[in-house]
Amino acid sequence: MKATQQLHDLGQSLWLDNITRDLLNNGTLKKYIEELSVTGLTSNPTIFNHAIKNSFSYDQAIKEGIQKGRTGEGLFFDLALEDITAAADLFRPIYDRTNGVDGWVSLEVSPLLAYDTQTTIKVAQELHRRAERPNLFIKIPGTKEGLPAIEESLFSGIPINVTLLFSCEHYLAAAEAYLRAIERRIAAGLNPKVHSVASLFISRWDVAVASKVPDSLKDQLGIAVGGQSYEAYCKLIQSPRYLKILNSGASAQRLLLASTGTKDPKASDTLYIQGLAAPYTVNTMPEKTLLAFGDHGQVDGMLTANGGNSSHILSEISKSGINLQELGETLQKEGADSFVTSWKDLMAIIDSKSTSLTA
Repeated sequence: MKATQQLHDLGQSLWLDNITRDLLNNGTLKKYIEELSVTGLTSNPTIFNHAIKNSFSYDQAIKEGIQKGRTGEGLFFDLALEDITAAADLFRPIYDRTNGVDGWVSLEVSPLLAYDTQTTIKVAQELHRRAERPNLFIKIPGTKEGLPAIEESLFSGIPINVTLLFSCEHYLAAAEAYLRAIERRIAAGLNPKVHSVASLFISRWDVAVASKVPDSLKDQLGIAVGGQSYEAYCKLIQSPRYLKILNSGASAQRLLLASTGTKDPKASDTLYIQGLAAPYTVNTMPEKTLLAFGDHGQVDGMLTANGGNSSHILSEISKSGINLQELGETLQKEGADSFVTSWKDLMAIIDSKSTSLTA
């Protein structure tokens, strides 16, 4: 039995952190579903930037969009929705079979809106309306300005993937937004079952401290932050407040472990998959990491509800003079800035291809 199947059977969902038109058209994504236990998919501006820049598969659709007068951001979302809805249809049987626990795809609002609450709410509603798929998450960054947009979108019934979370504090803020939205729906007499995931980014922690911690602590911070957040997640979904909304028919907002591709060439290429094998969570992994885990990964045990030895690791790293709370805020800002850079590159690619194809 492949390690991917073992991990799935032990209760963690494996989602692919990638989408391209070629993956959809050549049957590769279908193969991953059938052979590597993949039950969902996520995307972001960087992924779409690489997909459109490195493939001719979008050229015909770009030509057709230009003929309809579509340009820039509007043309991009036309292309993205074609891919995302095709992927959603591929995962729909899983969504139906699991009653919405699995089988999801995600599409992110423009990263230029990370600090714009009201426009984020409007764009999330529009993308959700256009997709017409029940198993689509709209991704909204869990920034200070994003949290009210997350709450309002969930309250209006839109499934949300809260992205760009880095610390346990970020996760708890996203969970609070989810709880408030569902409690409001219950108070208003609305169906409380609106699905959501909270995406915690892992690997960038270790990149940030690689030159600041002793060798004995290298490549351990990301897993420790994941473990700390998993402990908080387990406590929260067993709390009286959470049990009350579950008793009213709500579903739990699942913790999603993101950015789990190993950045350190000296470390195991399945480091974060094996270290963060946790029941009732999602691990969304880059294609290279998924293939590596399917080939030679091992499931040595599951992360315990107390987060394992996370507290000890975090304490030791703090002794190295690293302010983890400040670093978490820095990583979130850098993550948002990185997606803006990818978005600008993506818009430049769209404009460049539009010009060359019309010429």
